[in-house]
Amino acid sequence: MLSRREKVAYGLGDTASNIIFQTVMLFLAFFYTDIFGIPAAVVGTMFLVVRLVDAITDPLMGLITDKTRSRHGQFRPYLIWMALPFAFFSVMAFTTPDVSVDSKILYAYVTYCLLMLAYTAINIPYSALGGVLTADPLERVSVQSYRFVFGMLGGLLVTTTTLPLVEWLGGGDSVIGYQLTIGALSVLGILLFTLCFLGTKERLKAQQTRHMGLKDGLKILWKNPQWRRLSLAAALVLTGIALKNTLAIYYVKYYLLREDMVTVFISIGMVGNILGCAIAQYVTRYIDKVTAYVSIQVIAAFVCAAAFFVPAQDIVLATVLYFFWGFFLQMGTPMLWAKMADVVDYGFYKFGVRATGMVYSSIIFFIKLGLALGGAIGGWWLAFYDYVPDQAQTATTQQGILIAFALLPALASLLVAIVMRGYTLTQPRVQAINRELQQTTAGQ
Repeated sequence: MLSRREKVAYGLGDTASNIIFQTVMLFLAFFYTDIFGIPAAVVGTMFLVVRLVDAITDPLMGLITDKTRSRHGQFRPYLIWMALPFAFFSVMAFTTPDVSVDSKILYAYVTYCLLMLAYTAINIPYSALGGVLTADPLERVSVQSYRFVFGMLGGLLVTTTTLPLVEWLGGGDSVIGYQLTIGALSVLGILLFTLCFLGTKERLKAQQTRHMGLKDGLKILWKNPQWRRLSLAAALVLTGIALKNTLAIYYVKYYLLREDMVTVFISIGMVGNILGCAIAQYVTRYIDKVTAYVSIQVIAAFVCAAAFFVPAQDIVLATVLYFFWGFFLQMGTPMLWAKMADVVDYGFYKFGVRATGMVYSSIIFFIKLGLALGGAIGGWWLAFYDYVPDQAQTATTQQGILIAFALLPALASLLVAIVMRGYTLTQPRVQAINRELQQTTAGQ
């Protein structure tokens, strides 16, 4: 069993990642439309276009990490190598130049693209690191629970401090406020990545029997039906999460008409996320994680859809539903990431290649594709319903915000449940595969 200290150290890496990840999900669209000053439709398109670059960079990064060998391991060194570039490009993405709108759009494309490249270069090795800390399926869920509890604590830090810090550090100037706030959070992120590097140890080593290029790696991934299902589910679930979280500020400010409650609303939602992640490891002790994951998606879908029937300005009921949506949906997140390590073992079992970096990078690509689709749909949806920044919205626009916030993410969760019904790597099967792999390794 891994020590609690090592699990905490690993979790601190996701605290660092989530400082930016949650800021992007919750604030970037609003920052671009209401502070930076570019149209919502442009923002939606940019979110999608930039993330399509990940179709190339993610598998390449996975291949690079699979070939990396150093005295610190395959994956841990990237936490140190990429922490500073990640922090720098985070600040640049939230910096507003005093130029024309067309030049701002170009600047936004470039800096957002660089931010996503830096995120890829640090997050794929970090995520893969979780798969080589232990081979125990239950411990993997525990590791991921710690990871996402601490990750969501980073998100809670973002939700509770971002807007107050923007106001305080900017002295009423949101342009300066966002830049300085992200700068302060990025410095904290560098420290946390360093602690993660120092506190973890890679135990499962790559045992490839032949050279694997990018083309070979992609072929092996495609042959793996469990990888295909998990990738599709990851894209769908993140589409729903990104769409709902992108619209959260707009929903509170323009539908509930309680701009003063934005920080409280998203912070309470983040508490729900934390609690859901925390109990995932206990749920999987009694319920197989595949069965549990499907059930969680169905419950989350109904809770999400219930928000459609909340009367305008009923902030209490809306907040309660947002809390429970995050609670149930994020309960499944550690299970999803634990399944990635199971898919790595299954691929090694079937094809003789432990392509840890490739598996994680490819599924992370689908996660980021879902994130891009959710953000893009949000921007396009606002434009379609004639959203006007920082103005009272029409009844039609308010209804459009409500539909995108409540019904579309619910549909995404139901589709995830359908996809995962065909996923066959249950806990007993994974344990049997691991026993056979251990016997094979011992024999060799």
